[in-house]
Amino acid sequence: MTTSIPPAPPAAPVVPAPTGAASRHAVTQPRRIFLTILELAALGVVGSGVVAGLSALLGVGIGLVFLFGIGLFVLAGLVYALFGVAWFEVQRVSDLYRLQLSPLQWRPRTRPGFGGWLRNVSRQAIDGRMWRAVLNFVIACVGGTLVIRLFGGMIWSAFLSFSPLHARGTVEGPFRSVMAVEWAPVVGILGIVAAMAGIVGIALLHRVITRALVVPGREAELTAQVKTTSAQRAGAVRAAELERTRIERDLHDGVQPRLVSVGMTLGLAQQKIDSDPAAAKELIGEAHTSTKAAITELRQLARGIHTSVLDDRGLDAALSALAGRSHIPVQLDVRIDAMPGGCRDAEAAVYFSIAESLTNAAKHSRANECRVVVRSRDGGLWARVEDNGMGGAQVQPGGGLDGITNRVLAAGGTFRLDSPAGGPTSLEVTVPCAF
Repeated sequence: MTTSIPPAPPAAPVVPAPTGAASRHAVTQPRRIFLTILELAALGVVGSGVVAGLSALLGVGIGLVFLFGIGLFVLAGLVYALFGVAWFEVQRVSDLYRLQLSPLQWRPRTRPGFGGWLRNVSRQAIDGRMWRAVLNFVIACVGGTLVIRLFGGMIWSAFLSFSPLHARGTVEGPFRSVMAVEWAPVVGILGIVAAMAGIVGIALLHRVITRALVVPGREAELTAQVKTTSAQRAGAVRAAELERTRIERDLHDGVQPRLVSVGMTLGLAQQKIDSDPAAAKELIGEAHTSTKAAITELRQLARGIHTSVLDDRGLDAALSALAGRSHIPVQLDVRIDAMPGGCRDAEAAVYFSIAESLTNAAKHSRANECRVVVRSRDGGLWARVEDNGMGGAQVQPGGGLDGITNRVLAAGGTFRLDSPAGGPTSLEVTVPCAF
């Protein structure tokens, strides 16, 4: 099965664009207008083919939908194609206008199997942000076609302006009209000015339409921030509750019975110390051994709460120590840049996620090998744990994977589990740094 659990909608989908005079300056900036015109012209050439291809996919999919369900796969392909177009459009306008929009993301898959895939594609097909970006792309392609036509009109007007140099009497004017050659320069210059004004106007209108369709409003931004904060708070509370339950269970099932046994053993030794000193000495030795075992368990329990080596020597050293204590061989591949202080929570979340994954692999998956990969990525940490066990792992309430989910969620990250029956099992976590 494949499980993806996102933290929430991105906390800040877009940095608010400049307002007032700054916004007007950004709109009328000549370089930005020039780049917009170039991009629109390129979309006018290439985009029409893309739009035609998407329309063809839609027609074929609808036509074949009743033919053994083949149309469903064609329509699913159309959704993937539309997502690609929307992703490109968001990136394009974000770079062009420096809007710092969050990248468009495919909706997470929440159910396994074909039904889960079909439901996932269906949910993506009704994603409003994707459709708004696609609409903006189509409008940009139409605008690009108009820009190309106006370029052609501007060139034609330039030739018309020089008609008196090679023509006499009358010449053909706009819209197949006939005019005196003396008027050709005037009409040509007016045509050039009108074409240039039209091209610049389309470029300015494109920005206005883009801000209306692609850039979320202030209300949507605040709503996303509230959802993110609520989800992180709930994840933190859930993770703390699971951690408390785990500590209680470990103390109740491990350390507490051992300490009770130590107390009973010392009581027996006290009773025998006068009548049978040798037996009392043996009982005291047993109590001493049990006490050392209890201390070891307490240290392991404390290590599960906080790992000092993580603070002292960093994530790489902490993972090396973790791999050394693992009951199954671990291939460790860690390549991370120097992390600032704001990455402590991210490092802790990644460390405990890997630790829990290795514990699950040793206890439940019957794996004989694990591979752990950790990388610095996009201002945060990305980790992948893969084992060659029997697979079939699922997130169960109160289980270890549930603890990983909530810990990563509380840190603002994402969690993805892929564990088909028969294996292998892979787990990926991505946690941003809080600078």
